[in-house]
Amino acid sequence: MAAAGNPSASTPGAGRVPSHQGWGLPVPDDRLAQALQQHFGWESFRPGQRAVVEALLAGRDCLAVLPTGAGKSLCYQLPALVRQGLVVVVSPLVALMQDQVSQMQRRGIAAACLHRGLPPQERRQLLERLRDRRLRLLYLAPERLQAEATRQLLEDGIETGQLVALAVDEAHCISAWGHDFRPDYRRLGQLRALCPGVPLVALSATAGPQVRADIIRLLQLRSPLVQVRSARRPNLSYGMALRPADPLPQVLEAVCAARGAVLIYARTRRSVEQWAARLRGADIEAIAYHAGLDPESRQLALQHFQDHPAPVLVATVAFGMGVDRADVGLVLHLDLPASAEGYLQESGRAGRDGLPARCLVLFDPADRVSLGWAIRSTAQPGAEAHQEAERLRQELAQRQLRRMEAVAEGEDCREQALLLAVGELVPPCGRCDSCLGRFRATDWSGQVGMVLQALEARSGRDLRGLAEQLAEGSALNQERWAWLARRLVQEELLSESNDGSQRLWLRPVAEHYLRDPWPLHWAA
Repeated sequence: MAAAGNPSASTPGAGRVPSHQGWGLPVPDDRLAQALQQHFGWESFRPGQRAVVEALLAGRDCLAVLPTGAGKSLCYQLPALVRQGLVVVVSPLVALMQDQVSQMQRRGIAAACLHRGLPPQERRQLLERLRDRRLRLLYLAPERLQAEATRQLLEDGIETGQLVALAVDEAHCISAWGHDFRPDYRRLGQLRALCPGVPLVALSATAGPQVRADIIRLLQLRSPLVQVRSARRPNLSYGMALRPADPLPQVLEAVCAARGAVLIYARTRRSVEQWAARLRGADIEAIAYHAGLDPESRQLALQHFQDHPAPVLVATVAFGMGVDRADVGLVLHLDLPASAEGYLQESGRAGRDGLPARCLVLFDPADRVSLGWAIRSTAQPGAEAHQEAERLRQELAQRQLRRMEAVAEGEDCREQALLLAVGELVPPCGRCDSCLGRFRATDWSGQVGMVLQALEARSGRDLRGLAEQLAEGSALNQERWAWLARRLVQEELLSESNDGSQRLWLRPVAEHYLRDPWPLHWAA
């Protein structure tokens, strides 16, 4: 899908841009194709790219929602090279910025990143390159825009005509409806005031309609070109399974069967180190990658992942999202992801070469509880208005977590359920474990009645206590009763608190069910 519009439409405020920059003047097709071949070795653009490149070169704001692996970064990289100027890119992850810079430098393109951890000598060298107009891409952490030196840098870029465009990567972070909301991103609306005539492109791999509306509003995009492509990745096969007490045999089986590189996500630094050690103990050359490593060790880990023919990298999400290699044949999550939207991005590291790749999640129902409490622990104190906004954000995060759990525990097509989370309707994929498996559905209406009666007698009970009570003297164990209660929340017979405590209440449809039950066939 793409919003129609004339990419050469003028942008308000463009009169303050130095005319020599050439905004609004068309770039010949052969010049774009020549630059694409020269700098990236591509014969043609991927779907969605060319319209965004042309719009930016014409001075128009853009919103580009392109799937992981579709080449979003080229949309702002190529304009810098065509205009021989500077594009400033805001990115939330230092690892992602460093990886992008490394890729550009390997292509002979002058790029650098500016963040809090940059040594003073490297910072001075970066500023010298800026003054000498030797940089084409400058990556910034969002908090750097609060620094007066950075603001001056932008002003200087406008005055000298060097600044070609601004890019906000992972733009869904600006929206409280997004799966990875970051307060620093909320301040990026200042970019419009700082650079009123400079075209701005916002990019994301997963942004549903509500998130897209937030991005346009909060970044103050002016009559933007909106380019949205399907997030469906037909070469990826999704699988989700309960994690056994010792998942090492399953992990080894998946790793040994994978082609190319392997990326394993673990939630904490400690878990990353433990799993890397366990895999090395099983003769798998696994490397840990997380924020706790010193800079040299991080660089060595990244270099190993890029250069080894079949590397295995165990990383936290923040660092795993910062690596890029085309032939990743397996992305394995050792815990339940926090949201369906986030999982689409995290699993999207797989199969960027277009060849078949596997995405596997090993989860435990306890993951939901620990993640729920982690969400609650991030609550930030503040004024009354801020507290209300924070409460709504936390409730949304809990609902997103609950949706991800429903995807993992459900018997429907994994891809179909994941894409529905970002507002995309697709038919079953025919590739995931659900589509290929033969789940046997049974009638749970008798047990459902017992759950609903227990809550009718005592409303607001927590899920764990309810499951413990129902398991006493029952043929079903506590885990199965807990699954059934979660399924009733997913089927909207029960409502669940959004504070992570998993307290349950009957919905009106449940009261109707108690009066006049009907068969309920599900696969456990």
